[in-house]
Amino acid sequence: MSKAYELAKERYAEIGVDTEAAMARVKEIPVSIHCWQGDDVRGFENPDGDLTGGIQTTGNYPGRARTIDQLRADVDKTFSLVPGTKRLNLHAIYLDNLGKKVERNKIEPKHFASWVDYAKERKIALDFNPTCFSHPMLKDGMSLSHPDKAVRDYWIEHCIASRKIAEYFGKELGTTACTNHWVPDGYKDIPVDRYGARERLKDSFDQIFAEKIDKKYNLDGVESKVFGIGAESFTPGSHEFYMGYALKNDLMLTLDAGHYHPTEVISDKISSAMLYYHDILLHVSRPVRWDSDHVIILDDELKAIAAEIVRRGFDKRVHIGLDYFDASINRIAAWTTGARNMQKALLLAALEPTEKLRAMEEARDFTSRLVYTEELKTMPFGAIWDEYCLRCGVPVGEKWYDEVKTYEKDVLSKR
Repeated sequence: MSKAYELAKERYAEIGVDTEAAMARVKEIPVSIHCWQGDDVRGFENPDGDLTGGIQTTGNYPGRARTIDQLRADVDKTFSLVPGTKRLNLHAIYLDNLGKKVERNKIEPKHFASWVDYAKERKIALDFNPTCFSHPMLKDGMSLSHPDKAVRDYWIEHCIASRKIAEYFGKELGTTACTNHWVPDGYKDIPVDRYGARERLKDSFDQIFAEKIDKKYNLDGVESKVFGIGAESFTPGSHEFYMGYALKNDLMLTLDAGHYHPTEVISDKISSAMLYYHDILLHVSRPVRWDSDHVIILDDELKAIAAEIVRRGFDKRVHIGLDYFDASINRIAAWTTGARNMQKALLLAALEPTEKLRAMEEARDFTSRLVYTEELKTMPFGAIWDEYCLRCGVPVGEKWYDEVKTYEKDVLSKR
C-alpha cells in the first residue's frame, strides 16, 4: 500500500467510510462493455459498407477493427486497462458467419460459438442485442412497426433468433445474458395514426416474447428513444410505450442516457423504476445536445447514476451497459476512458457515507447535508482509485495511455 492510500484511508475513516469494503464492493459490480466502439458499429456482415437507417458514427481515425480477430484483440487490450468485473456486449451483426452470408432472421447459436469460446477463455459473460438497423429490410425507416407484415415478420424472426442466442450464452457461460431490444422506427413528419404504429409494435413484441425463456439464462429489456435521425416527429417506441409494455410483460426497462429530452436525466428515473421493476438495464452514454453517444466522462450525471445504483444496493438489479462510439479519436483510448470513468463513478459512490447523509436528511438537517456533500467533493479519492487499479492489476493514472500509444504504433497503424 502506498503512503498516499494510507493517508486517504484514514481520512475516509474519519467520516465513517471503510475504503477496503468500498473497493471490494465495486470490484463485484459487473459493467458490460460494448463491442461496437472498436469498429464504428459496422459488424461483420458488410464491414466496408456505409451505415444507414439508425446508427451513425463520425470520424475516420485510422486503425478500426475489420475482422473478428482484430476486434477481439482490441477488446483484450481494453479489458487489460480497465479494473473491475467486465462483461462483453455484442450486437447481432458481430456474428461469425463461417464464411457464408447469413440473413439476420437466420442467425443461430453456431454463428456465435467462437464468441462463447472467447468468453470462456477469458472467464467473462456475454450480453446481446438484435440489430434492427442498417439493413435493406428496414423499410421507410421502420421495422417492427412497419405496415407491411412481411417487413414486421422479418424483424420478428430476427429478434426471436437473437433471444435464442442469448439463451445459448447463458447456458454455456453459466451467467445470465441481458438482451436489449431497440428499434429505430418512426416518422420524419407528423403522423395521422400514432395508435396504429404502436399497436403494430406491441403485436410484434407479443410474438417475439411469446416463448418464455428461463430468466436464469436470459433477461430481456426494451429501450425507448425520444426521436431518431429521420424519425424526428414520432417514435412509436416512446418511454411511455416501453414503460407500460415492460411492466405488463415482466421485462426489463432499458434506460439510455441519451434517449430523452436534453433536460431529462436517467439518474432521476432509476429510483422510480426500481419501485416497479425487478431488473432494469442501463445504456450509459453521454449526450451532447442530444443522443450523440460521446465517450462518457466523469461528469455530474455519471456520478449521479452510480450513486443511485450504489446507495440503495441496486447493483444486483440494475444491469450496467456502456453505449458510446467515437471514430474521431483512438478507439482503444475511447473505450478505456469511458469504462474507467464508469468504474470511478461506482467507486466514488461506494465511498460516500450514505447512512450518515440519509440520517441528516431524515432529520431535516439540510444544512449539514449540504456541507457534507460539498466537502466530499475534495476528499482524497484519487489515492483510493490508484490503489484500486493496482489491486486489479491495471495501470495507474495516465500510464494506461502509454500502453495504448504503443498498441497503436505496433498494431493499429499497420491495419
